[in-house]
Amino acid sequence: MSHRTLLRPVRTTAALALAAVAAFGLTACDNSDGGADAAGKSSSSQASDSSGGQASAADGQGADDAKSGASATTGGSTGGSGTTGGSSGGSTGGSGAAKARGTAAAAASQDNASDRCEADVLRLELGQSDAGAGNIRYPLSFTNTGKKSCTLRGYPGIALLAKDGASIGHPADREGGAGSSVTLAPGGSAHTVLHTINEGLKDGGCWKDASLVQVYAPGSKVKMTARAADGLRVCGNEFLVSALESGSGS
Repeated sequence: MSHRTLLRPVRTTAALALAAVAAFGLTACDNSDGGADAAGKSSSSQASDSSGGQASAADGQGADDAKSGASATTGGSTGGSGTTGGSSGGSTGGSGAAKARGTAAAAASQDNASDRCEADVLRLELGQSDAGAGNIRYPLSFTNTGKKSCTLRGYPGIALLAKDGASIGHPADREGGAGSSVTLAPGGSAHTVLHTINEGLKDGGCWKDASLVQVYAPGSKVKMTARAADGLRVCGNEFLVSALESGSGS
């Protein structure tokens, strides 16, 4: 009896030991698989988060760049408008030389005064040239042939023509301030000055000699002409006209 009783505990202890070892092995396997899965899931999640974060940042920067580009374009357009406005201001300013390109009719000052001198009562005459210090000036007078007083104000539109009527160069640019209104009594005159320079003072050479001066009085769309008996030649692309003043200018 004693012998049998002694063997049972030994067998029982061995069985328990084997069961414990087997349980430990299963637990280790489970932990290993679970850890790998967790690590895999964690790495995948991090990669996804990282990739998503970079995409979001790129998208955000792209949107910001687009906004910046739009702002730059808008600013450029505005700047362009500012530049255009500046040019217009320079062209119409009261001091210095003001540009008046286009046709001679468009180059004339606007004048809607009710007593403005109409073309049909004006007589034109181009005076003799006055040269000095490299400049050449020609007085161009407007005489009132009507029976009542009338007024002129600003710049006439001036262009040069060849003998056959072909245009030469560009219409005269404006020189100096616009001045004030000039009243022409019957028989009275007002004048403007056409200004150019001697050959060689500036690049550009000289235009062909003009035989006629095409004129539009301020506010008028009626073309008048004055004969340039001795010819009129512009050099250096310098062709200017002053605002009208009282008197014949000669």
